[in-house]
Amino acid sequence: MKRRRREARLISVPEREWGGRLPIALVFPQKASLAYSSLGWQAVLQLLEAKSNLAVEPVFWDPDQAKLVRPAGSRGLNEYGVVAFSLTYEFDYLALLRILNVSAIPPLAVQRSSWPLIMAGGALAFLNPAPITPSVDLFWVGEAEAGLAECLTTLADIYIRNGSRSLALETVATIPGVYVPGQSPLPVRRAVHVGDRSASELVAPVTSCFTSPDAVFRDTLLLEVNRGCPHGCRFCAAGYMYRPPRLAAVEVLRERVLQAKPRKVGLVGTALTDWPDLIPFLVWLREQKVDVSLSSLRAEGVSEELLDILRGLGTRTVTLALEGSSHGLRCSMNKHVREEAFLRTVELLSRKGFNHLKIYLLVGWPGETEADWEEFGRFLQEVDLARTSGAVKRKTNLKLISLGLGCLVPKPWTPLQWAAMADEQTFKERIAMVRRSAKKIPGVQVRSDSPWLARLQGLLARGDARVHDLIHLAAANQGREQDVWADALSEWSGDPSWYLDRERGNDEVFPWEVIDLGVSRKYLRQEWEKVGARRKTPPCPSILVSGESGAGCPGCRRCGLDEWLQT
Repeated sequence: MKRRRREARLISVPEREWGGRLPIALVFPQKASLAYSSLGWQAVLQLLEAKSNLAVEPVFWDPDQAKLVRPAGSRGLNEYGVVAFSLTYEFDYLALLRILNVSAIPPLAVQRSSWPLIMAGGALAFLNPAPITPSVDLFWVGEAEAGLAECLTTLADIYIRNGSRSLALETVATIPGVYVPGQSPLPVRRAVHVGDRSASELVAPVTSCFTSPDAVFRDTLLLEVNRGCPHGCRFCAAGYMYRPPRLAAVEVLRERVLQAKPRKVGLVGTALTDWPDLIPFLVWLREQKVDVSLSSLRAEGVSEELLDILRGLGTRTVTLALEGSSHGLRCSMNKHVREEAFLRTVELLSRKGFNHLKIYLLVGWPGETEADWEEFGRFLQEVDLARTSGAVKRKTNLKLISLGLGCLVPKPWTPLQWAAMADEQTFKERIAMVRRSAKKIPGVQVRSDSPWLARLQGLLARGDARVHDLIHLAAANQGREQDVWADALSEWSGDPSWYLDRERGNDEVFPWEVIDLGVSRKYLRQEWEKVGARRKTPPCPSILVSGESGAGCPGCRRCGLDEWLQT
């Protein structure tokens, strides 16, 4: 008997009258269940709902049925003043074009002579907007708290006075954080929200406005603990595009929990164990009888006290990011993980009665060899010995180890923006090596990304405006997503290998450099040169919310962000 697909119940959102307001469709181009677990999209919704001159409606996309899903309102998207897309993943490009097609909105900006304006924000808007630029009228570049509402208020004034589309774009083209292709002065400076007291302070940490049983994180209040990351892993775009690293004040998060009274809290951040208030906050949550879940942890920051608290809160699964298969590759990645610290954490997890350890790894790193993965096979045996030695009364409490293998996708604004991407066969060979090593050890599972889809993501991630033709072809095709893209690639006149298989030259100008993130190209190039030498760079200096340490950007001055913040 086939299991029936359960539809996510939509959160009820009151519909606001349009009279005297700018109607905005806030589109999350994936299923509603993912939107309910997306802090960025929810932050924008909360921000815009507070403005009396804006009428905001959330809209979702069901890719299985190729239709819009809406908790309120029934007007066509072509009747709105602004259709604003939150772009998080490269495959959102396909959904954007499909949504325009089903909404009777011309897919190319040059074909549109009137409202609505098609707007895009989210991580891809300032990571690399080039592949979707022909379809978008304006991008919000950076953090929403740093002026998005003011930009839309300016558009509202023009819309309400029956101003033209061209006037609206001309007016906002010079606003900081706005990129109007063909009109904004380049490069467009990223909008970043930093506090008056310290650049290390996360002024307004985002809290989810939905706690739903249909969210990916069910019935969970998500709290942003930190933004950015001080560790500088060379593959991680978030570590560069969200600088400076900032930490939330524990008092603010406690207040959010007391207001929401959730059953469960999820702590979201790239470097949770760097937050000095982590353990006191977890103790406080336990006193409030609130369950908790955490994103991945750094082995270096895991203490026995932390694990005791997590067990007391009912946590049974812990995720550790190892990333590199060998010591040399971890140095190349700038992954600050000591093998002895990792093994000690595994032993503690077993001794404390945790059931499941998830380990993240990347395959396809530049300069990676079979010797690196042979070293990982030996290290995996040491992991098995560590969980056995940590077992209580010779019983292995850590019964399951899951290896999650990600195929490395070199991203813009990282040192790997110059790198060639591994080919599909190399990915498959590395994954097969891990599977062979895992078979020798009981209780080890291996899950991996699709090498083919990873290569496609790489094409979209570092593509230019010519890649838009590929997305346009895919949007016109029907069928399973991978088949749709495969058919489009067979029709596309471009050459994927030009984008994927060559190391970029030092002087090559990248299409994403229409944006200024604040991290200097010189610094990224220096980090790229360290990749081949397998040399590490120290993390950003320690940061404190109070700013009393005198560290953070003013005490570092390596990547150029200190001067950028002052201009």
